Amino acid sequence: MSNPEVEPVILTGQSRTHLENLEPLSRKVFLPLSGPTPRDNRAIADRIRQALAPDYGRVAFPLSLMAELPGLWLLNNARGPLTVTLAETENSWRIMDIEAGDTRRNHLGLAIDIGTTTVVVYLVDLASGEILRHAPDYNGQVPLGEDILSRIRSAAEAEGLENLRQAVLGTLNRLIRRLSPAPGDTRAISAIAIGANTTMVHLLLGLNPASIAKVPYTPVVNNPGILTAAEIGLEVHPLAPVYCLPSVGSFLGGDVVAGILVSGLHRQTEVSLFVDIGTNGEIVLGCADWLAACAGAAGPALEGGVTTFGMRAEPGAIDRVSILPGGSPQVEFSTIGNIPARGICGSGLVDTLAELFLHGLVDRRAHLLNGQEQFLLVPRAETDPALDRDIAVSQADIDNLMATKGAVNAAIDLLLENVGCSWQEIHHFYAAGAFGQYLPVESAIAIGLYPDLPRAAIIRLGNSSGEGARQALLSRAKRLEAEAICSKLTYFELNAEPAFMDKFRSSKFLPHTDLARYPSVEKRLADQKSSEL
Repeated sequence: MSNPEVEPVILTGQSRTHLENLEPLSRKVFLPLSGPTPRDNRAIADRIRQALAPDYGRVAFPLSLMAELPGLWLLNNARGPLTVTLAETENSWRIMDIEAGDTRRNHLGLAIDIGTTTVVVYLVDLASGEILRHAPDYNGQVPLGEDILSRIRSAAEAEGLENLRQAVLGTLNRLIRRLSPAPGDTRAISAIAIGANTTMVHLLLGLNPASIAKVPYTPVVNNPGILTAAEIGLEVHPLAPVYCLPSVGSFLGGDVVAGILVSGLHRQTEVSLFVDIGTNGEIVLGCADWLAACAGAAGPALEGGVTTFGMRAEPGAIDRVSILPGGSPQVEFSTIGNIPARGICGSGLVDTLAELFLHGLVDRRAHLLNGQEQFLLVPRAETDPALDRDIAVSQADIDNLMATKGAVNAAIDLLLENVGCSWQEIHHFYAAGAFGQYLPVESAIAIGLYPDLPRAAIIRLGNSSGEGARQALLSRAKRLEAEAICSKLTYFELNAEPAFMDKFRSSKFLPHTDLARYPSVEKRLADQKSSEL
């Protein structure tokens, strides 16, 4: 299912953090050892261990590496410098490689974001912390289940769990080979950190995810600790340490913990809101003193999954729409890649609904006026010849988008209510993932998907899961910080809240039942009416 055109969510400048005092999951240590003499005939392995002991204590020395020492020692003329690569373990260090000479500058790791739909792998220089290059692709599990719940059902079938594990491993290893510093040289990669939701981690590790979807929603593990690449099946150095950012529960995974880590909201005195809407929706509210979160299905409409002409953000997708008012409204649009339109992605759909609302072509319940069932965007003559159809947004498409919008609003309202906060207390709004990178801010506010805050308070994080994985890869302090986030986060189960459906129904208005919460939209509507008089 490889598709080199899939658009990754980038690590934006706003979320990318320069880390001081790098402490990556693997370390390269230069040892200018002297050779043995009649007065100093210590064993080779003991000599190396003792040189490492002042900084790293007693390190584990795998038998397979001991077996390689005589040849390496002779190659190095029984003297001279060595570079030892150490892997962090749960409580100590393990030697994972020994090379002749000084190879500290050749020190590579991977930061990986495993999304339900898309996987992105970043090749990171562990000496500098910089991303050297990246490679995206669709998650190979998609044909086995579009969303998390369908994959959990697939895992229960005969050989289903192993098929899902092999599917995502196939995607990851293909991307790793693409990023390899030299053909076939994936062994040079010595550490990996992963941001992913709880189900994706279970499927990667071959753990039965059935209990994730059943009351009381209990995962097999939230924090797998530091594993090895060989245990998982990743085609890098077999002893490379692999760290999955910890989850909080079944529906609040390491990708969200990574987002909190990147946003820094857990260190701020003011209350902030973090939202990531993809195949699933996760919402976190809090500050340095407390964190509260909820999660649930929310975003297929934003990914083009449930609309007539919906598609992902690929070449040919309508990504921007504006409507010129008049007796017969004129539509202007752009497509990704500036090629003939093949469909519409989430950002184009949000733009369309905002424009229809602001120009009075739908009412506040998002119903097309005069009983219309659809709004024409692109006539057939201007679409991709292979499509050979008009592209329109139907009332059913709008209803699906409103369901997503309503679910987000209801979850946020319920979270605010449970912790006793008001909208006025929110100082920053962090939008993560494709929800943050691609959606047009003004249109998202116009339909009520984003809160109506000062625009400087709306911060688009890009791929915060990937950036959080990079930070965890490079910094032991960040790994401990991620685990501390989990310990202070309170999770609210929406399924247990009878008020959720009431709030969901009342939130399916444009931009919200309470228009006063959207003063800039109220002003735009008033200005639009004035211009039409």
